[in-house]
Amino acid sequence: MIIVLLGAPGAGKGTLATALKDQLGVHHISTGDLIRAEIKAGSAIGLEIKRYVESGGLVPDEVVTKMIEGKIKSSYTDGKGYMFDGYPRTNAQAADLDKILSGLKLNINFALYMEASMDVVLMRLTGRRVCKSCGAVYHLKNMPSKVAGVCDACGGALYQRTDDNEETIRNRMTVYADNTKPIIDFYKAQGKLKTINADKDAEDVRVALLNILNGKDV
Repeated sequence: MIIVLLGAPGAGKGTLATALKDQLGVHHISTGDLIRAEIKAGSAIGLEIKRYVESGGLVPDEVVTKMIEGKIKSSYTDGKGYMFDGYPRTNAQAADLDKILSGLKLNINFALYMEASMDVVLMRLTGRRVCKSCGAVYHLKNMPSKVAGVCDACGGALYQRTDDNEETIRNRMTVYADNTKPIIDFYKAQGKLKTINADKDAEDVRVALLNILNGKDV
C-alpha cells in the first residue's frame, strides 16, 4: 500500500499518519521530520533548508526529492509500503516520485486530499508546542501537557516553533495555494484522488481513511 497525503500545513497529515502507520503496516515518510533532522544536525543542507522553513517558503524540489529517494531506496525491499506526509508538494515532485517508484516497480494506490479551512489551520498551528528534548508534540487546546510548558514524557521545556506564528502560517498557506494545490489535478487526472474533510476531529478523519481503504464512501 502506497498513499500520498495532501493538504495544507495544519491539515493533520502527520497526526493521521502517526495514528495509522502501524495499523496499515507502512513506513511513514515525513518531509518535515527529514528536514528538521537535517537542520538539527547542522549540515550544509540543513542550514540552507532552515532559511526557507523560517521564512515560510518551500525547500527546492531537488533537495527534498534527494532525501525522499534515499529513504525509499533504503527500505522498499521489506514490502511494507509507504505513507508520504508532506511530499510531493509540487507537480515536479509528484512526477519525480512516480519516476522513483516506477524504477522500483512500485505504484501509488491513491492520494488523499485533506481539505482544511484557514481558521482551523491557524488554531492548530499557533497552538502547537514541541518538546526541546524529545520532540514530543502538544497543543494548548487539543492536547495540552499536564504542566504548562513542561513535557509529560521527559520533563523537557516546550516551545513554539518559529514557523508557527500567524504571519508565517498565512504565508505558508499562500505558498501552498500557489505551488501545491495543482497536485490535486495531477492525481485527479490519474484517477487516484480521494478527498476528506480535515476540519473534523482526528478520529473522524482516521475512520474516513479506513472507509476509503475498505471501499466505502467517506
